[in-house]
Amino acid sequence: MVTPQRMGEVSFWHADIGGVPDRRPALEGDTSADVCIVCAGYTGLWSAYYLKRADPTLNILVVDREFAGFGASGRNGGWLSGGFAWSHEAYLRGGNAEAVRALVQAMAGTVDEVIAVAEAEGIEADILRTDEVAVATNPAQLVRMQGEVAHRRHWGEARVSAIDADAARARVNIPGALGAMLVGGVARVQPARLVRGLAVAVERLGVRIAEGTAVQRMEPGRVTTDRGVISAGVILRATEGFTATLPGVRREWLPLNSAQIVTEPLAPEIWERIGWIGHEIVGDFHNAYCYCQRTREGRIAVGGRGLPYRFGSGIDDNGRPDAVTVRRLVEILHRHFPAARSARIDHAWCGVLGVPRDWCATVGLDPATGIGWAGGYVGVGVSTSNLAGRTLADLALGRDTALTRLPWVGRRVRRWEPEPLRWLGVRGMYGLLHMADRREARGIAAPSRLAGLGYWLAGR
Repeated sequence: MVTPQRMGEVSFWHADIGGVPDRRPALEGDTSADVCIVCAGYTGLWSAYYLKRADPTLNILVVDREFAGFGASGRNGGWLSGGFAWSHEAYLRGGNAEAVRALVQAMAGTVDEVIAVAEAEGIEADILRTDEVAVATNPAQLVRMQGEVAHRRHWGEARVSAIDADAARARVNIPGALGAMLVGGVARVQPARLVRGLAVAVERLGVRIAEGTAVQRMEPGRVTTDRGVISAGVILRATEGFTATLPGVRREWLPLNSAQIVTEPLAPEIWERIGWIGHEIVGDFHNAYCYCQRTREGRIAVGGRGLPYRFGSGIDDNGRPDAVTVRRLVEILHRHFPAARSARIDHAWCGVLGVPRDWCATVGLDPATGIGWAGGYVGVGVSTSNLAGRTLADLALGRDTALTRLPWVGRRVRRWEPEPLRWLGVRGMYGLLHMADRREARGIAAPSRLAGLGYWLAGR
């Protein structure tokens, strides 16, 4: 068993820049604001940024139980992909396919938007424009890859194409590659640098951030915290994977666990064997998929689902993963990058992401209560949160714009089932996905039906 040098401590990304930051002061008693934003992650900070840009006179207060970037914003895989991890068809309303294609294009535009803001605000986040390569390593995965390319192109993603085995291996030398899905117009980022830089940027604009302030209850015009009561005409809930910790919405989004490991910096001779000179963000077509990046200093970060869900919508302990999860991620590292088999694992960590009952992201604001929300990104929040923040800003300002008319706005689905049903459903789904992967690894020609059964079981 490989034992990482460091476990948890929120994430490697924070350790990479000196450790977790000193906390900003907590709320000091009762106060008021025009807009109160709950949680200082990507969604909350992007919302504050665009609101303040649109109306500099707004009094905006962001509150966070821990610190800016404590959650998924400071722990994710660093994929600025501008893409979907959910069903395009779920957003059809009255057969309006053009509205879905508009959402696809708006999402793709987030890559340029995030980069433009980072440049304008002087945020150094190791952002590197590149491509995404998702590799198929057996016949069943190749069929699934070809279907995904056709599906995404049907919905207007012209930047998506299929490449053959030689072209895939020329990008990154993953053993057994039969082909890959290539997605242009994406970027690699250092996520903690991005979220911490964004927090500084919104403070420069005059936004207040209160850290170490736990929200206990939200109701129209009022946010109750352990440090005082906030009166606000507009309240934006940007808690994503931590939504299940709040009263009244515990079953709205399920906190799905994802984990990562990162190697020590690899020697040049190892990189010569791996290739990967374009620093593409790399995934695969396993049903229980992975996500990888080559960092600025020549490490490999590998992420995936280990222990996917904790009973009762439990949250991790400061990003500390379990041993089984670490073992699975190391197996992925060694399978895809055997030249790195002898590399030390420097850090392992985990975190939660928000999953609605239909696995589709949503954003909205109830004009009757003044309470808005955004999240349910199902693992692609680096880009999705930017579009959500811009949309929330328009909604909070009462604007009727192209963004507020997109088909994910105002979308609500039923809540997750009570325990133990949701634990059984999600654990059952991932059990079936792993079984399907084992069957497909034996060389069957078509994708295993076990995966479809797993998706059906959990409503995906």
